[in-house]
Amino acid sequence: MKKWIIILIILGLAGYAVFDFVSTKKEEETKKEEMITATQTEMEVKDDEEEVESVPKGEVGIERGNIAPDFELETIDGEKVKLSDYRGQKVLLNFWATWCPPCRSEMPDMQKVHEEFGEDIVILAVNLTDTESSLQTVTNFLEELDITFTILKDMDTMIATTYQANALPTSYLLNTDGSIHNIAIGPLNYDLMVKAFQEMY
Repeated sequence: MKKWIIILIILGLAGYAVFDFVSTKKEEETKKEEMITATQTEMEVKDDEEEVESVPKGEVGIERGNIAPDFELETIDGEKVKLSDYRGQKVLLNFWATWCPPCRSEMPDMQKVHEEFGEDIVILAVNLTDTESSLQTVTNFLEELDITFTILKDMDTMIATTYQANALPTSYLLNTDGSIHNIAIGPLNYDLMVKAFQEMY
């Protein structure tokens, strides 16, 4: 009787060992399958990211991410320039007028940014000349503040209309590839300009 009990105990232990081995093996196989699935998913995500990165940049428009519409205007000195001439540089495209108090208030800060970071950034200030009492008014204002960054004349406000600069000042911050990084309606101070340029690429 005791022998049978011992035999049953041995058989029971052997059965448990086999069961435990099979269970452990199944768990290991399940973990491997989960790891393979996770790896495949990760690779699929990376592939998707690579596909997104290879998609061409945004279309021409005036929303963030769009390529800013190109244009040609004369500077205050009569030189013709195109926006696309500055491709490869960070650009602050500003729309302003002398009769606009906020525009006048941000000009000294723009000049300061121009003097300190002029080699790395470009400031293009588009004057809505058609709304001024005279061109001489604009010239006098610039001389008074000793403004040396580029001032452009929008003689018929067509460019301001294209960029929907209905409230002044309006500024477009353009990345080196010509895309619109951000849009600011209202005056920008020195700190905001510097921070914006640091965020751009």
